Amino acid sequence: MTETVGRRGRRARNKATHELSTGIRQLPRKQLANPFPPIAPLSEEQIEHIHESSMQVLEEQGVEVLGDMALDVFRKAGANVDSGGIVRMDRGLVMEAISTAPSEITVMSRNPARPIHAGGNSINFGLVSGPPNVHDCIRGRRPGNLDDYKKVISLGQFFNVIHFIGTQGVATTDLPPNTRHLDTTLINITLCDKPYFAIGIGGGRIRDAAHMTGIAQGISMDELKSRPSLLTNININSPRKFDDSMAYAGMQMAMLGQPVVVTPFTLMGAMTPATMAGALVQQNAEALLGLSLLQLTAPGAPVVYGAFTTNVDMRSGSPAFGTPENAFANMASGQLARRYRLPYRSSACNASNANDCQATWETEMALWGSVMGYANFIYHSAGWLEGGLLTSFEKIVTDCEMLQHMSRLLEAVPINDMEIGLEAMDQVGPGGHFFGSPHTLERYKDAFYEPFLSDWQNSESWQGSGSKDATMRATEIWQQILQEFEPPPLDPAILEELEAFVRQRKAQIGREEPALEPIGY
Repeated sequence: MTETVGRRGRRARNKATHELSTGIRQLPRKQLANPFPPIAPLSEEQIEHIHESSMQVLEEQGVEVLGDMALDVFRKAGANVDSGGIVRMDRGLVMEAISTAPSEITVMSRNPARPIHAGGNSINFGLVSGPPNVHDCIRGRRPGNLDDYKKVISLGQFFNVIHFIGTQGVATTDLPPNTRHLDTTLINITLCDKPYFAIGIGGGRIRDAAHMTGIAQGISMDELKSRPSLLTNININSPRKFDDSMAYAGMQMAMLGQPVVVTPFTLMGAMTPATMAGALVQQNAEALLGLSLLQLTAPGAPVVYGAFTTNVDMRSGSPAFGTPENAFANMASGQLARRYRLPYRSSACNASNANDCQATWETEMALWGSVMGYANFIYHSAGWLEGGLLTSFEKIVTDCEMLQHMSRLLEAVPINDMEIGLEAMDQVGPGGHFFGSPHTLERYKDAFYEPFLSDWQNSESWQGSGSKDATMRATEIWQQILQEFEPPPLDPAILEELEAFVRQRKAQIGREEPALEPIGY
């Protein structure tokens, strides 16, 4: 578990750009903030109509909730729970419950310099999460496995523009399902020092991840409760069904004081009505019920309003992503999250089977909708293909280039006399050029964003260097990264304690394999 992914060695870094000796240029790591006003595609009257209709769903139709513990919490709070487990909540109870949730969250990591903030105009990009398969252009498509999981997390650690690690960068299908969470959490901690998500299925996995997070940070479980450091994502099974294992995982996290993202999985035309209005109402009702459960369990627990609304291909039933409807839903869901004064999670997904133009435009559409919808956590920002069935090494690289473009766009632009350069304009005069101007020479090194993946050579030079397209260049880049990758420092005593915990828990859990785990969106 302590071995590195690539060879160890000295690396030359440019402090301004965080450039490896191989020439992979990066923007410095920082907390992003959106300087632009959010796009509000719906009017205030429309948002209130969605809210009122959502309350009507919760009061009259309700949501089926599985699990005695969750049902008991709802009963004690005064919700109506019938014999079939359908929970109906009065709107006053819903609004009172979610009013206790904080509007902003700071999530710590084992590296004190890498906390992330969620709420307001903050933005955090996350690595792909959940696919059962993995692909690269050297070894092809294959089931997810432990070795590839290490590589995916290493890439997530390397790129500064990735702020957090999702639930699973790729499923480790070669490990027993009942203990793989121990291995993946250990990898998250040893190969990465950014915040990460725990598998939100059942309380045992949550408690294990919380114990390991506390060990990694050198704090007790009691101290962890006042120091949010672990996240999880739970889904409502649309339409209107709340799984007991995810409900219990969320409740366990809430009692531990750790942030929970509640995300209905709503596909228009399949899991919701085939209209934007119907999908948003159902999504909102489902999310509010899940968020209410967590606040009723532990008032004031950090929670996040999650949205995963898109449409299906009405000819095949397959999910579609990066569509106009998906981008619109990402923006409109942000309006709903702001309506309830909650942090917001969205996604930047695509349905392409290859790292091609389709993958790029669909990801960009979803990303724009998320950014301009003021999403604080943008899940699946790098590496997602095949509608969530595949993690792609090349797609991680191309997405990180796109995320860096977006990050640079979000930077504030100074407007002052020195920047305007009227004196330089006068010196150059009509018909001249600014290449040799002192104003340009003072700024040319950092004047514009420099990509690490784009190729700006002319056609002759490009052909002379091998006619490599973006995917071919991405293949070279991820290999270079992994070849030089070194894990972030970790106290050997902490590593020893973590490994001992994993051995102990594996012995306790045993090797009896339960049913396959669902993918969390």
